[in-house]
Amino acid sequence: MEKRWTIKASADNELIETLAEALNLDKNLCNLLVQRGIDDFSSAKQFFRPSLDELHDPFLMKDMDIAVNRLAAAMRNGEKIMIYGDYDVDGTTSVALVYSFLRRYYQNLEFYIPDRYKEGYGVSALGIETAADYGCRLIISLDCGIKAVNKVKYAKKFGIDFIVCDHHTPGEELPEAYACLDPKRADDLYPYKDLSGCGVGFKFMQAFCLHHGFPLEPLYKYLDLVAVSIASDIVPVTGENRIMASFGLQQLNKEPRTGLQSIIRIANMEGKEMVMSDIVFKIGPRINAAGRIESGREAVELLISGEESLAKSMSNNINDHNEIRKDLDRQTTLEALEILDKDPSQKDRKSTVLFKPDWHKGVIGIVASRLTDSYYRPTVILTESQGLATGSARSVDGFDLYSAVESCSDLLLSFGGHIYAAGLTLEVDKVPLFARRFEEWVSNHILPEQLIPRIEIDAEIKLKDINAKVLRILKQFAPFGPGNHKPLFVTRRVMDYGTSKLVGRDQDHLKVELIEECSGSIIRGIGFSMKEHAAMVKSGEPFDIVYSIEENVFNGKSSIQILLKDLRFPY
Repeated sequence: MEKRWTIKASADNELIETLAEALNLDKNLCNLLVQRGIDDFSSAKQFFRPSLDELHDPFLMKDMDIAVNRLAAAMRNGEKIMIYGDYDVDGTTSVALVYSFLRRYYQNLEFYIPDRYKEGYGVSALGIETAADYGCRLIISLDCGIKAVNKVKYAKKFGIDFIVCDHHTPGEELPEAYACLDPKRADDLYPYKDLSGCGVGFKFMQAFCLHHGFPLEPLYKYLDLVAVSIASDIVPVTGENRIMASFGLQQLNKEPRTGLQSIIRIANMEGKEMVMSDIVFKIGPRINAAGRIESGREAVELLISGEESLAKSMSNNINDHNEIRKDLDRQTTLEALEILDKDPSQKDRKSTVLFKPDWHKGVIGIVASRLTDSYYRPTVILTESQGLATGSARSVDGFDLYSAVESCSDLLLSFGGHIYAAGLTLEVDKVPLFARRFEEWVSNHILPEQLIPRIEIDAEIKLKDINAKVLRILKQFAPFGPGNHKPLFVTRRVMDYGTSKLVGRDQDHLKVELIEECSGSIIRGIGFSMKEHAAMVKSGEPFDIVYSIEENVFNGKSSIQILLKDLRFPY
């Protein structure tokens, strides 16, 4: 599929030169820094040397003092407390962090993860009733609850108070909880708005420590869980998140908790340095698989486990769930693609809406993402659950999916989400009408260029500009993620040096050795799943490349290579 290349505007040249002199760095690197808002020595030091001392005062968050006082009273009075979280990675890491950290000081705790299929997302009536059966007087909800207006009222009937810890955008009405911790509250002045759900839980525990005069160092040992949540929930890796992710990755690489270590081992990552993308593709899916196939409670039990033998057994179970999830994902994706291929009316649509009653609810979000990648248009995948059509929606770059779904709200029983992802439920017989209405709204609002995948390029450079120092500094830009993506570069008019070839079991990957026409500089690289470009590359004609700069370690020796993202043959 052809992609749009857009190159970020170069930063102010005077700022670049001043920063280059202050840091003794290459101007190309300083351009990347200024693009990220780093324009002086002080901000560069904070960027390259994150410090836990730079975490914000948790009491700057609205209701934090109220929440800490209520928690302290519950502990003082011996009340039973339920730690309640969603079934995805962010929710289960949140529960694992708060539950296991509080147990250092207090034992009268329970935790609860709702069943994806019986209860659905967020706070459920069954969860509240279970808390009442346990004799709980306080529920701390994590990664959910900010829209649970009716459920919080329901809890009051049982004499149960709520402390909501969430990071999603609130609705027009806040729940009548004892405290609502959410940096996205309109009346909240907390300096950083993009915390993960686990990040909000961490800030609550940070405030708990400060209130009681407890040392913070034991809490910092839980930053591996926060890093997993930040990577898996795709929140910005900027500001406070970048600090917590940096130290969480250090923890993950040096001394991960027993449960995470068992996942690292079963994912064949032991002995390798973990980065954010490893969490996204190796760790997160395995934790998620518990809630998709069986129960998110399994994930929490693994994450709080301190026994290696038990953790090994549980991680094996979760890995089995992940294998089942992959099979379901693969089969459902193939079925969905086949439906699209056999339906001529789909060809000219600006959106995709597919419904099949027997698709597994646990994988439809993944399938929606895969179809969006394949056809690059807003996509809704629906299945039947408890007599209703329920599903997930995914968007393309720059298109407001939430508004498209909201435009059909009169047909929906419930919906929620944000610009790029949403969930929805409606009556089965209304699915055809929803598909028509959704298509009409998308067709009237999407721009032609939004239907073409976009690659955002940080800068145009020459191959001769790439050296060991550049690689060393670029590695210090990590951890990478939204808001701090791994830098992408474009270089013009390179040619095959004569040794490029297809590699891999199925000869799918393009291994290249390229020479720059203007300088004669040579570099090696790899383009995964780029076999369709092999003939043109080997033709000897010049072409342009988009790539990231990587370190290749082989037999203990390190070298520079490029990872190709796209090729273009304009000459």
